[in-house]
Amino acid sequence: MLHTESRLKDAEMLAISRALSDPVRLQMLRLLAQRRPACCEPASLPPGCPPEGICVCEFVEQLDIIQSRASYHLKVLREAKLVQEQVCGRWNFYRLNRITLQRYLAALQQELLS
Repeated sequence: MLHTESRLKDAEMLAISRALSDPVRLQMLRLLAQRRPACCEPASLPPGCPPEGICVCEFVEQLDIIQSRASYHLKVLREAKLVQEQVCGRWNFYRLNRITLQRYLAALQQELLS
């Protein structure tokens, strides 16, 4: 059972549901769920900034989409708090926010299946 303070608000539930409603975003989340190491470690990364997660360039390559489309979809996922972003210099790396996803699934189960 979810505690009151950890319960998702309706607006959060709707934002997550909308974010999950697009096939490209679902594919992105599947890639992130694999917990693979970053595919690229650009030489231009600042010292002490090891990437964690997947770079936008990997989404572009794996999903055969342009960079601006990948960035748009990542923005939607980030706003729904389904992904976390790590900025390393001019590079952005993304990882799945498992806590938000677990809270969402628990809320669905509690509200719709209990």
